[in-house]
Amino acid sequence: MSKLVLKYRFTLPDSSERAFTLEMDRDTAELTAPADTDLPAWTELGFNQCSGCPLELAHTKHCPAAVHLSGVIDGFQDLVSYDTVRVTVESEERCVTATLSAQQALASLMGLIMASSGCPRTAVFRPMARFHLPFSSEAETAYRVAAMYLLAQHFAARDGGPSDFKLEHLERVYRGVHAVNRGVAQRLRAATRQDAIVNAIVLLDVYGSLVPAAIHDILAEIRPAFEALLKAD
Repeated sequence: MSKLVLKYRFTLPDSSERAFTLEMDRDTAELTAPADTDLPAWTELGFNQCSGCPLELAHTKHCPAAVHLSGVIDGFQDLVSYDTVRVTVESEERCVTATLSAQQALASLMGLIMASSGCPRTAVFRPMARFHLPFSSEAETAYRVAAMYLLAQHFAARDGGPSDFKLEHLERVYRGVHAVNRGVAQRLRAATRQDAIVNAIVLLDVYGSLVPAAIHDILAEIRPAFEALLKAD
């Protein structure tokens, strides 16, 4: 089974460092299960279980997203949301370094983890996790979301199924993820007093509310770059 490895390295205001290595399946973009079996109580599926979660207590003991996030929340005890941190993200293709707020940096890492954690509601974003682009701008995010969604519609059409090339049902995708963000935020409020951790999830949810609402306006702004393709014979 071929693996993709991504590394996040944080340099905190006191010059200390925190590093996280994520391994995901190259084909499915699902994270390798953590080795730690001594999981905190807040990771149990029934603890603030997300509204509409399709998983059942009889078959699943722990929330997949919470299990993977449990390895992240420690180590940021004194960090507040607007502290400035330096983050380096390494993948096979590139190394990206940015200096930004703690909540923005953590939102990038935690969003990646949640998408590839095995949660059935956030799995819709696994293609973006597979081709992870940390710290993307609003326009870059809209472009990537539209490309991901429309490629899925292409695959659906080729398989003879219904397709949505007008992005009419994109908001439905985000609605399911919104429920997960709310549930995970509730878990994390019970697990930690680190506001940067909780606010990272809140920030992800804000992005998740803005993108489907503004995507047509954002894409209209970049439409001129497509003129050659639109006029091609």
